[in-house]
Amino acid sequence: MAHVVVIGAGVVGAMAALNALSEGFEVSIMEPATPGGEQAASYGNGCWLSPMSVIPPATPGTWKKVPQFLADPLGPLAVNWRYLPRALPWLAGYLLAGATEARVMKHAEAIAPLLRGAPAIHKAIADEAGVGHLIHQRGAMYIYPNRAAFKAEALAWRVRRRVGIEWREIEAEELRQREPDLDRRYGFGVLVEAAGHCTDPGGYTAALVALAEAKGAKRISAAATGFRIEGGRLKAVRSSAGEVPADRAVIAAGIRSKPLAKLVGDNVPLESERGYHAVLLGDAGAYPRTPLMPSDGKMGVVMTEAGLRASGQVEIAGIEAEPNWKRAEILRDHLLSSFPGLPRDLPADRFKFWMGHRPSTTDGLPVIGASRECGDVLHAFGHGHTGLVGSARTGRAIGALLARRAPEIDLRPFSAARF
Repeated sequence: MAHVVVIGAGVVGAMAALNALSEGFEVSIMEPATPGGEQAASYGNGCWLSPMSVIPPATPGTWKKVPQFLADPLGPLAVNWRYLPRALPWLAGYLLAGATEARVMKHAEAIAPLLRGAPAIHKAIADEAGVGHLIHQRGAMYIYPNRAAFKAEALAWRVRRRVGIEWREIEAEELRQREPDLDRRYGFGVLVEAAGHCTDPGGYTAALVALAEAKGAKRISAAATGFRIEGGRLKAVRSSAGEVPADRAVIAAGIRSKPLAKLVGDNVPLESERGYHAVLLGDAGAYPRTPLMPSDGKMGVVMTEAGLRASGQVEIAGIEAEPNWKRAEILRDHLLSSFPGLPRDLPADRFKFWMGHRPSTTDGLPVIGASRECGDVLHAFGHGHTGLVGSARTGRAIGALLARRAPEIDLRPFSAARF
């Protein structure tokens, strides 16, 4: 039986491992930290299972705001000027990828099949893992002050429509009925009923890894450092605990994937889009009935198992810089302003802040497929803002590639060769 080593126990790695097992492979999961732990992007994301997340992070005109990004360290997208020399090549590609509507459309057409139907797929997997209660299929809603603010984002919604995303427009009166705790400054909503959410992404990831172990996968508590390749074939994965014999490997190590990919011939422009969240722990009495994204906050707001979570912000500062907790405080303050029924005298320990690393490529698309120098080593990383929602079909694609079958979706847009 061929042995597959999956490098990384985030949600993408967990899905890859489960699909490798279903294809009849012996599987080991190599991960130095706790699956679903607070160190992982899979723990702290925005919780959305959003088939509508087809718009690249940068869109036409974003480049004009670069001076603002540099000047405002607390804006929704900020660039640490000290880190700018290192980030500049990545940032240039990031801005170029969405510089025209045609490029935004190309991005959407590529990624839409990866995200389509994701809530139902996740629900089935979560049920098998015994955590079906964590996956909900109640839609998600973008909220605006008025219809004019919605129309200001016409390009994004036009592109979504072209790739099959449907929505329902919610006028002020219905919005009040649906979201009675929401501040009255919001008077218009766009409900995407095909969306879902996960109320504990970290717990979900841990459950998926546990399911893989129950099916026979072995856990290796080590960090991958490289590969031993002989005659073009993989022989072993090198790690901090020594060599692990392997016939195949999957690089699913999130932000730590770049140096591993380079060892097998792929120089992927991967950068951390540092994201933050703030959670109001427990029940404060005011909350959204549906996951929301306020247009003025550029954040996702979801009621989770732990409490009310606001997630967002993009900070380009590398993986070594200390967190700037003022960015999490902005999310907290926006949460309080969006739900005026929340108490204003909450003690500091009622809020929990987190910062993590979205592994993002310049064009916002993940890297999925065989490496350049060894077909036995597969890539499954770089999902940026779509790691949770895109993980299920990514895992299925990896399973198909391991079995030498054609995947259910076109993986050509995700090839590392595009760089």
